[in-house]
Amino acid sequence: MSETYRPEHAPADHPPVMRPKIGILVANLGTPEGTDYWSMRRYLNEFLSDRRVVDYPAWKWQPILKLFVLTRRPFSSGRNYRSIWNTEADESPMMTITKRQVAALRAAAAERYGDAVMVDFCMRYGKPSTQDVVERMVAEGCTKIVFVPLYPQYAGATWATANDQFFRALMTIKRQPAVRIAPEYFDHPSYIDALAQSVERVYAGLDRRPDVLVASFHGMPKRYLMEGDPYHCQCAKTVRLLRERLGWDKTDIDITFQSVFGPEEWLKPYTVEHVAELAKAGKRNIAIMSPAFSADCVETLEEVNGEIRHAFMAAGGETFTYIPCLNDEAAHIAALMEVISENLRGWIDV
Repeated sequence: MSETYRPEHAPADHPPVMRPKIGILVANLGTPEGTDYWSMRRYLNEFLSDRRVVDYPAWKWQPILKLFVLTRRPFSSGRNYRSIWNTEADESPMMTITKRQVAALRAAAAERYGDAVMVDFCMRYGKPSTQDVVERMVAEGCTKIVFVPLYPQYAGATWATANDQFFRALMTIKRQPAVRIAPEYFDHPSYIDALAQSVERVYAGLDRRPDVLVASFHGMPKRYLMEGDPYHCQCAKTVRLLRERLGWDKTDIDITFQSVFGPEEWLKPYTVEHVAELAKAGKRNIAIMSPAFSADCVETLEEVNGEIRHAFMAAGGETFTYIPCLNDEAAHIAALMEVISENLRGWIDV
């Protein structure tokens, strides 16, 4: 089928138009383009200037950010990224994995919907930007777009800011597409099953069953919970559903929170402290997973499998088993396709 056509009854000089199609746009957090100081500074400036991420008044926060945080943090963050960087592709693991996820989603969508849909991805911070990808999808004929943030649990600092940026992009488009925002999928049966399969697969290869599985989620200031953000509750439900799917007791899984930043109290218990307490209490063989991340990234590969592993071993731990994120595992792709298909109903039904 030709990509362009001339509308029926149009005058001879009417320009050809793209055949309508439906866009599936998945979004993740983003990554720096490199590990050098200036690449890290650009990325951190965009990220930490987002009022959804740090909601202090600009007059108070921006001087601290520019004069202190951005003069020092790019060095430490650059070191962290260099320790996990995909040097062959010269990109972060999140970028590599996201590309594989999108390739798998394209194949699955093509098999189910043919050429009626197109699948692409954007990053909230860095490249490819939401603006650029939305413009490209519209230019290629997408008159309808389903936007799918790749965060299982809702948080203002992740889900909402991804939506904000998508809406900002739409504000610049002359012929806006119809849009749908896929809801968070923290309790979707296929997502829970994919998590359970990842645990079962890793546990099956171990010589000894871990004393406890730690489900470590990215943290947020406790104040956000008190102001109505549902993230904490959705994390807790994810863990409960996972435990029920595995058929485990409550004592078999702990929920913790990582990546604390700034002076405020964040959601507790803090992962780095909790794993050390487990080791001191005699639970010296643990497994850990990060259900809030759809792709392995610096927070999982460097923080969890580096800093947090070190804290556990230094406190007397013996075996620390990291369970990778769902990444492009077949069960994860199938779960995402279910979420996408549910949100395509009425637009395209197969």
